Amino acid sequence: MPLFDLSLDKLVTYEGRNPRPDDFDAYWDRAIAEMRAVDAQIELRPSQFHVPYADCFDLYFTGVGGARIHAKYIRPNHVKTPHPAVVQFHGYSNNSGDWTNKLAYVSLGFSVFAMDCRGQGGGSEDVGGIKGNTLNGHIIRGLDDHPDQLLFRQIFLDTAQLASIAMNMPEVDPERVGAMGVSQGGALTIACAALEPRIKRLSSVYPFLSDYQRVWEMDLAKDAYVELKDYFRKFDPQHKHEKETFLKLGYIDIQHLAERIQGEVLMAVGLSDTICPPSTQFAAYNKIKANKQLEIFPDFGHEHLPGYDDRQLQFMLKL
Repeated sequence: MPLFDLSLDKLVTYEGRNPRPDDFDAYWDRAIAEMRAVDAQIELRPSQFHVPYADCFDLYFTGVGGARIHAKYIRPNHVKTPHPAVVQFHGYSNNSGDWTNKLAYVSLGFSVFAMDCRGQGGGSEDVGGIKGNTLNGHIIRGLDDHPDQLLFRQIFLDTAQLASIAMNMPEVDPERVGAMGVSQGGALTIACAALEPRIKRLSSVYPFLSDYQRVWEMDLAKDAYVELKDYFRKFDPQHKHEKETFLKLGYIDIQHLAERIQGEVLMAVGLSDTICPPSTQFAAYNKIKANKQLEIFPDFGHEHLPGYDDRQLQFMLKL
């Protein structure tokens, strides 16, 4: 396997490069308090999609800042309640996907909640209201404003709020809720379990949004991370504010949230991933203090990992 990143023996001890703000914990404690104070105004609308063994809904709730957030919600009608549930998160710029790809879990007695991220490809709102650049990219949205205006702060909170809503559904056992996602979804899975520590099991596949400074130093600020390069070229061409920029990005760096996780973790990484470099993923994994397992795919990048979906389902069945 050709190496473009650290060797595996170095990856397993790598602790990340992006700085952690001194007030990081206070920042997120304040954010959680803000989220809990929101009147969610939950609304369920029956979907036009139907299957005999489940009830399907479009779920809407109000998140921080007043944005209405959409999620697909499917609950089995053939099992006893309360039953387990999983919350699912999608890749960058996409949406919650088709109803059909959630039915395997529903058929096994899980309720499934699949969120659309604000301002991306689904039905959730990005209400804006920030100073500075909004032309491209959610990583840098709010970077020229107060740290509380970072868009991924709001998206991370949406994940925890959805998990809490799921846990409060009368048909769901709040002690048996899991989270899962790939790429951006893998990052949001980690953020969700960090901010809603009642998540019992989580599966994160090659998570995005980790160790931004490492991405930059590897000259991989392209593809999913291209907005980092765009930001510097447009707004800080001489890198006079580089230190402050990466420090502010540290608030929305999942490696710094990972230590808050209490649930059991299953994570997958491809060592040939040039979209989300392996070292950035290990930076998050190595900070997890809870029980954890890592599945390594040496010759695979940011792509389907053969056999992992089966491994993930067996992991979640233990809920």
